[in-house]
Amino acid sequence: MVDIADDEVPTPLGELTLQAVAMPKDTNASGDIFGGWLVSQMDLAGLVTAERIAHGRVATVAIDEMSFMVPVKVGAVVSCYTTLMRTGRSSIHVQVEVWAVNQGKTELHKVTEGVFVFVAIDDNGRTRAIPK
Repeated sequence: MVDIADDEVPTPLGELTLQAVAMPKDTNASGDIFGGWLVSQMDLAGLVTAERIAHGRVATVAIDEMSFMVPVKVGAVVSCYTTLMRTGRSSIHVQVEVWAVNQGKTELHKVTEGVFVFVAIDDNGRTRAIPK
């Protein structure tokens, strides 16, 4: 017999970095929230984390391991959680998870995740080292 108390309820990993409400203007032709809008929210959340680590300006250079699990409905509160995965001399890898709560509901569900790679840049747009 399985003890329900031992069952782990899935929860977001990382720090809550960004929240937004999915609006009708952000829908695709099927009436769900456009995947590109979700990616832009994830990029913004990753940027917040990467700039804090880099102590300044960064640029997105890659998105790895992106996967969409369920569609997002209009009116859902979308929450982006970030976790620093690793840093290099100038690069920062940030895991971004997106969780949502549909309008009028209380159940949080995972929508998508991906790893965003940023590079620290100087005022001239050239790669710079991340301060220790």
